[in-house]
Amino acid sequence: MKRILLIAMASLSVTAAAAQEPPPTPDRPLPDAAQEARAQALFDDIRCVVCQHEAIADSPAVIAADMRQLVRDQIAAGRTDAEIEQDLVRRYGDFVLFQPPVRLGTWLLWFGPVVLMAAVFALLLLRSRRRRVEVAPLTADEEARLADIVAGDELRRDPDAKPSDD
Repeated sequence: MKRILLIAMASLSVTAAAAQEPPPTPDRPLPDAAQEARAQALFDDIRCVVCQHEAIADSPAVIAADMRQLVRDQIAAGRTDAEIEQDLVRRYGDFVLFQPPVRLGTWLLWFGPVVLMAAVFALLLLRSRRRRVEVAPLTADEEARLADIVAGDELRRDPDAKPSDD
């Protein structure tokens, strides 16, 4: 029984190790220094689709390594930066760029925060300019009655109050 349990545990650990993502292949920089500098500049503008908050230059994910190699291959093939970015957008969508283009589908992304802040500012401005309701001053009779109430015992005492609460 122990032997079967040990075999099952060993097979589970082997299966878990096999299910892990393999490490990315090491980057092979371009032989031309100017092309490699272009590639490095593009790496900082392209978002890793797995990490989502890192550029492919900083991401350890396998897909980021594949994207870096794709960019290098396209630079070596003579494509422009705009063509490379368009190809990545075609494959992964506008999300792959840290600064997506301004178009109808991204207006909310670009201008939504500004419109929201302007609306909040306008609301606060309108509320601050609203006239306060003026309270009419007390008449002489009302002032005399108030003075009598405060001076006399006509105030209803709190039944739970202690002498120290006065």
